Formats: sequence, structure tokens, C-alpha cells
Amino acid sequence: MSAVTAAEDADLRGPLDVTRAATAVLDGDGTVVGWSPTAQELLGYPAQEVLGSPIGAFVVDRGGERQAAADLPAAAHFRRWVLHMRHRDGRVVRVATAMLSLSHAGGEPARLLAMAAAEETEQWEALQAMLRGLATQSPVGLAIYDTDLRVVWTNFALFQEMGTAQYVGMGPDDMVTNGEILSPSFPETLEETMRQVLVTGEPVIELHYRGRPPVDPERDHVWSCSYYRLQDVGGATLGVCEETVDITDRYLAQQRLDLLVRAGRCVGTTLDMTRTAQELCEVSVPHFADAVTVDLLEAVLEGDQPTPGTVTARRLVRVWGGPDGEAPAQGEARTDGRERIDYLPDSPQARSLSSGRAVQERPAGGDGVQLPPHPRLVVPLRAEGATLGVVTFAWERHPDPFDAGELAVADELVARAAVCLDNARRFTREHTAALMLQRSLLPQNLPRQSAVELAYRYLPADSGAGVGGDWFDVITLSGTRVGLVVGDVVGHGLRAAATMGRVRTSVRVLARLDLAPDELLARLDDLIEQPGEQPAGERTVVRAGGDEVPDDEAVGVTCLYAVYDPVSGLCCMARAGHPLPAVVDPATGSVSFPDLPAGPPLGLGGLPFESAELKLPEGSLIALFTDGLVQGRDRDPDTGLSGLSDVLAGHRRPLDELSDQAVARLLPGPVEDDAALLLVRTRMLDGHQVAEWELAADPEEVGRARTEAAELVGEWGLDELVFTTELVVSELVTNAIRYASGPIHLRLIRDETLICEVSDTGHTSPHLRRAAGDDEGGRGLFLVAQLTQQWGTRYTPSGKTIWAEQALPPPAA
Repeated sequence: MSAVTAAEDADLRGPLDVTRAATAVLDGDGTVVGWSPTAQELLGYPAQEVLGSPIGAFVVDRGGERQAAADLPAAAHFRRWVLHMRHRDGRVVRVATAMLSLSHAGGEPARLLAMAAAEETEQWEALQAMLRGLATQSPVGLAIYDTDLRVVWTNFALFQEMGTAQYVGMGPDDMVTNGEILSPSFPETLEETMRQVLVTGEPVIELHYRGRPPVDPERDHVWSCSYYRLQDVGGATLGVCEETVDITDRYLAQQRLDLLVRAGRCVGTTLDMTRTAQELCEVSVPHFADAVTVDLLEAVLEGDQPTPGTVTARRLVRVWGGPDGEAPAQGEARTDGRERIDYLPDSPQARSLSSGRAVQERPAGGDGVQLPPHPRLVVPLRAEGATLGVVTFAWERHPDPFDAGELAVADELVARAAVCLDNARRFTREHTAALMLQRSLLPQNLPRQSAVELAYRYLPADSGAGVGGDWFDVITLSGTRVGLVVGDVVGHGLRAAATMGRVRTSVRVLARLDLAPDELLARLDDLIEQPGEQPAGERTVVRAGGDEVPDDEAVGVTCLYAVYDPVSGLCCMARAGHPLPAVVDPATGSVSFPDLPAGPPLGLGGLPFESAELKLPEGSLIALFTDGLVQGRDRDPDTGLSGLSDVLAGHRRPLDELSDQAVARLLPGPVEDDAALLLVRTRMLDGHQVAEWELAADPEEVGRARTEAAELVGEWGLDELVFTTELVVSELVTNAIRYASGPIHLRLIRDETLICEVSDTGHTSPHLRRAAGDDEGGRGLFLVAQLTQQWGTRYTPSGKTIWAEQALPPPAA
């Protein structure tokens, strides 16, 4: 056997390869009979100093003492050994050795001792161990591609992962099916990516790649791939090395975690059930399913409290989503455009509702059972032990059923959506109740007025802020006058709506007292400022359906109150922190915002209110509105007022048309805050409808006043009212002369009713009383009250006015 053959048999490569190692030939007694030049380089001894000496003369122990050659192990018992040998310069050198047998003849060379520096040998052996591990034991798949990007070598991990087929000579995109690069900002194929590495030399790290390997052709796998260029010692390009790690489970876990994080961030951003269902579908498609549908119980959509436990009802309402495969259901349209669906008893939706658990349908079936061509998963929507509906997930691209991890993700997704939908249901219930309360407190039909022509628009908020406290009103006052009110309770919710109703009722009551606008606001401010039984800062809890719902605090009220008199054409206004009205001149069409004194919002207390009086020509247009009409979160109030002015410039158009145009111009999208608009076009009574007399404080004037009033009523064609008018005029004028001083004024107004007014300088109001049998007076006012439709007193800056109204007789047939 040759030395080379023996070395190969002994696996002596690297530094101990006999072709490159330092060698010494020994005879059977261990005497050196041959010494190579490489041995001289290693230990420093020339051949003439070594030949004939025992090899043991150069071997020492760790302490530097000599060691006999006979102590050296025999060649048959070892392959490699580390000896400490004395260098010619006296230092001790660690030498890796290998003993090889040459022959068994006595006296002839018997052994070959190969020697090399121990450090170099150990480094080489460590490198070889690492390479063997990468080739046979590493879980990382390795492949080497040549410059044509064809496989020239793979390790065992890649060979095992890709199956038993030979991939030598294949390109990178040929090793899997349905391959797809998932990482952004990379070329579409692996070959393009690797060519880029060949050209630039810049490595690619952590590229995510999805495909189906031959060993698992029905399931997608995801690999993390890295590429770097291979070069020889001269810098010539040899090819590309590929490292791949199967990260399918980790990738899916990360994707599912990301899905749940997105769901937590994106689902339930509003308190709208339809929007919440849409957000759930948008988050799930296409990463978790190809199609998602959300079906809710009809009672849930109405805001009703669901019954705890499971349900047997199979009629649901499709809130969001498209067809989910071949759902065994029949649809029926609702008035709101949504589709009612009746699920069959054996449908997965009906089974999920009745069991309260997820139900999965696999695409494969047998025994004649008709199953959908794609997997579906139905998960019940449950919140606080009650069932709200079901969510159906469906795959069309993937035939595999949902695995255990996907089932857990679906449960978590639907559970989060159920909480959001239940919150939206609660909001719907409370919002509906508040909206019903608010609308019930607003005027349903405004009374017909001869003093003004009216049109109004009221838009409740559609946002999650809830209903607000905006209101408007038109109040019939004595003397054909009309009270115009618009106001806004700051805040939202049931408290704001209830406060609005209380304030509106108070305004109507105070208006009936014929108070001036500034005095009315002062009285109203006192009412709102009065402390209630509830401690300051404590919030009311409204109980609805057994649940406690904290209500919003109403913090302040703004209001504008105006009184218009069609006889004089005067309009008296006062405001409490409310936006200025818009007034349009009927002749020029110019729009102005009269500078009314700015009073504080109601409820602050301690500050006065002032009135301002405007002379309005007949046909003037007044626009009273709340701030929700002209301003919002993203709307500048100046822009809103400018837009309103543009609309009101067409003041000759019908008021309903102007109202619609104003709403379309100023509120084109969702309404963030309640908005109220009241448009008023003024009218005036002509001279034939009004008559006035100034009377002296003399009892003889009673007869003259009675006669002239009777003659005028006859001229008006109201003969049936002559006697009653004489009695009313006689009684009211007599009382004025008897109990007041100064000039007395009598006025008759023929409008929707016949109005008799007597004004004096007194401030004492007469009271209706029942006269005793022996009383000489006290019966006149009682008769007036019995014979007229209504009567009352209003105070003026100069005194008071007693008025009485009579209904006009029906026109002749």
C-alpha cells in the first residue's frame, strides 16, 4: 500500500495529508531513517542531525521532560495524536501527528510519522466539522447555483424538504409550484432577484417566498430566503448561494397576530352596526378569507336587548357582505334596503345559532350529502352570553378547511366584533330613545300665522355624538303678533334633549305672559340657573332596559327670541349667546346680520340681556338658525354665513325651496351636529283691518267708544259680533277709566279673530272673580271671559293692554 493510499484510507487530509505534511520515516525500533525538508521547517532540525536518532528523543511531556520512543502509541491504535516536541531552538511545539504502517519486515522502514502544527490542524478539522454539519445536519436548506442560475449542489435539508427528485440543473423558480415573492420592493421572481445579486454583489437577506413544495403540493409554505454571491480567491464569480428556512408556522402566527391587531385598531371605530360589520369584512378579506358576511338578528338591529343564551330563530338580516358560496337561504327585502334571510334548519348558520359554537363545512362530502365546493366557517356573534347573529367566512382560492389556528383566530375576531356590535346596539337603542324624545318635544306642526309666512328644516346629527338639543318654535301672541324662537342646548344625549324640552316649554309659558324679549330671557336664565336636587358635577344615570347608561351633561343654553308685530312692522329681538339672525331687505335683496346686543348663554346668571328693535318692510325675510347649520369640525363659520347669504339672496323664491337649497349648500355630507333653520317672511295688516281711538278718562267716552266700535264691526260684515263687541268695549273702557289714569287707547283688529284691545297707563292687571249676589260690580269681566274666545293682559313700557278675542263667524255657504 502506498503512502498516499494509506493516507486516503486513514482520511488524512488537510494539514496531515502526506503530500503536504512534515514526515519522518521510522524503523521498527522507532529510529528515524527518513526526514523530509518540511519536517526541518516544522522543528528546525536538518536531516543529518536527526537520522539514526530515536524519535522519542524529540518528544517531551508537558513539563518539558524527555519521553522515550517506546512510550509512543503504536500506529495500529490511533490515527491522530498531539505531541509536544522540542524545537531546535529549545522551545516546545504542539504537533499534530499521524502514524501510518508501511511494512512489517524487520530492519526496514516500518512506519511513517506525518506531522503538522496542531493549531492549523485543529482549525481545519473544525471547519470540516462545520461543513459536514451544514451538509448533513443543518435545518437550513442550502443550494449553490452556477452563473447560469442552475442548481449544482444542495444539502440534505433542502433535498429532504423538496423530496427525492434531483434538482441539479434546475432554476430557482422550478423547485416549487405557485411560487410568489411576498416581500415588497423585490422583483417578481427569484431568478430576477438572484441575477441582481450576481451583478451587484449585494446580498439579499430575509426575503419571504411562498409556494408549494413537491413533498406537500396541497399546502402553501413560506420560506425566509437569503442570497449572496460566491467568488474564488481571485475574485471570479462562481455563482450564488441560497439559504432557506421554512417559516410557515411562524409566518402564519405573525399574520394572525397582525390580523388581530388590525382588527383591534380598525373594527368598531364608530357606533354604527353596518359600519362595524363592514370593517370586520375589510380586515378579514383577503388575508383570512375570500368572502365574509355578517348577519344579525332583526331585534338587534332595532337596538333591542338580546335574550341570553342561544337562539332558535333562523331569520337574520344581512348587514354586510356578498354571497358566501352556496348559502342555503332565501332572501327577502326590508324597507331599509337590507335583505332578510331565512336559513334552513340544517344550514351551518342555523346550527351555529342553536349551539352557540362555530360550525365548519368542508368542501368534500360523501353519502350523497350536498356540500359547498369551498370551505366555510360560521361563528356566532355573542356578547355577554347573548347571541347577536353569525359571521360566515369562506375560502374560494384554497380548498383546505380552516385549521385549528384559524378557528382560534376566527373566534377572537368575531368576539371582538361582537363587543363592538353590542356597543353599537346599545347606542342605537339610546339614540333612538333620545331622538324620539327630541322629536316629540319639537313642534310637529307650526300654527298658521297671518303675520308671517314660515318654513323650517331640522336635521338631527348622524354622527356618534348622539342627538343634541337644538330647537325652534313659533308662538302665537296677542294682537296678531308672533313669537319666533330658536335655541341650542350645548351637549348631546338624553340630558340635552330633556333640557331642550324643559327650556322650550318654559319659553312658551313665558311668551304667553307677553314679556318683552329681554325680560323673557332674564326670566328663563333664572329658571335654568336654579340649582336642582342633583349635586353639582354629578351626572344623571338613565336606566333603560335594565342597563345603566351615563347621560351627557348639558352645559349651557343659547337662545334667540324675537317678537314681530304685523300692525307696526316692528320686530323686537334679544339673544343669549346665540348666532345673529340674517335679515334680507325685500327691495334690494341685500343680506345683513343685525348687530344685536350679545347676551351671555342662559344658565350663567348675573348678566343682563338687552333688546333691539328693527323696522321691517313687508316681505322682509328673516333666517333664524343654530350654529350646526353654518359651522362644524371642518367648516369655517364665515364660509357658512357666506353660503347662507348666497342662498338668501334669492329671497323671492318659495321658502321651502330656499330651505332645501340652504341645507343642500351648507350640509352636503353627514351632519356632525344638530342643525335648525327657521325662515320667516313678514306680512303687514292693511289699514282696513285695524282701527284705533284715543279716549279721554271720562265716563261719557264709554258710550262713544261702544257706538263707534259697533259701527265698524258692522262695516266689516260681522253683525253677529256687534252685541258682544259693545259689551267687551264697554267693560274694558269702563275699567280703564275707573282704575287707571292718563290717556286710554282702544284698538280693534280684524284678522283670523276679532281682537279688542284697551291700553292705559296703569300697571295693575284686572282679575277675574265671581261676584256675590249683593255685589254691585265685578260681573263685567266675568261676562267678557264667558262671551269671548280668550282674553289677557300684556304690559308695555307705558302701562298695560287688556285684550279679548272673538272667533269670527263661519262664512256663508
